[in-house]
Order: sequence, then C-alpha cells, then structure tokens
Amino acid sequence: MVRRRSARYNEARGIEITAGLPGTGYTSMNTRIRFAPVVFATLILFAQAAPADVTRLSEPVAVTDDAEIFGAPLDADARLTSLAALLDNPDEYVNTAVRVEARISQVCEKKGCFMIATAGSKAVRISFRDYSFFVPTDTGGKTVTLTGTVIERELSEKQAAHFREDAGGSDTIQAGKVYEIVADSVSIPRS
Repeated sequence: MVRRRSARYNEARGIEITAGLPGTGYTSMNTRIRFAPVVFATLILFAQAAPADVTRLSEPVAVTDDAEIFGAPLDADARLTSLAALLDNPDEYVNTAVRVEARISQVCEKKGCFMIATAGSKAVRISFRDYSFFVPTDTGGKTVTLTGTVIERELSEKQAAHFREDAGGSDTIQAGKVYEIVADSVSIPRS
C-alpha cells in the first residue's frame, strides 16, 4: 500500500508533485524532487579543482626571499659548469664536484627522492647524497641550482623500470651505463 503524504510534508522535504494518478491522490513516477541546491553545491565542489597534492618530506636548510635550499648549503668551491657541457662530455666530470643550473623536467612523484634534468634532448638523473633529503614533488618545470658529484653507474632493467614508474612513466630513464649527479644541495626558486 502506498501511503499518501500531505502537501506540507512534501514541501518540507523538497518534493514537488508534478502529476498524479487522476482522482487517487497518489503520486506517480512523474514525481520531481527538487534537488537543484544539492546539484549546485556538488558542481561547485568539483569545479574548484584542488591543486595536485605536493609531498614535502624534507624541510629546507635555508630559506631566502628567492629560494629554498635543501640538503646542505651550496658549495661555492664546486666546479661551475653548464648542464649541456656536462652531458656532452660526462667522462670529464666523473667523480668531480660540480655546481650546475638545470631545468627540472620531472621529479619522483611518490616522495621527491630524485629529479630528471634536461638540456636539449639529453637528460640526467639527480639523486640525493645518502638518501638524506628530498625535494618537493612540485619542483618539475623549475630551474634549480645544485651542487653534487657526477658518477658513472650501471643501471639494471629492474632499477630503470622502478625509476620510470616513480617518475610517472618517463622514458628518459634507460638501463645500462648511465651518468648521474648525486646532489648535496639543491636551491629551488620560490614560486
């Protein structure tokens, strides 16, 4: 048995009867529930897309008006070079402390434990000394200054696949002989 509700009951709950079965007083499937306020509120929530979550597992060791410095203070005595020069002749820089300005194309999306820097069509992975600090995951797209040591290593396919996954599917990380920069310090401009 369908229970008939009063007009006041329906009105209080936002139910509007638009059609009924003639002469019965019962509502039919043509009942319209006024839910515009609910729909409107839902649309507002989805329209205000929240910014991507940023992971910051390390605090900066220094903060200036222009930058945040992670790891250690920048080493002013490190050999200043361009990333392009380093990538053109990496053997010249192996086991050398360098100071480089580099545009970061990607950052480990999980915790900021490595970055990929690019110069033209060449790229280099940048890790952090002894896994002792991390960078914010929104560092991608920024030009950073870093100091660190250039190393040569053999990257297994398993390691390369792991790094590609953490970088969001990047194809710049390949197995085999690679050069990396193990950073002691990274200065990231403040946005």
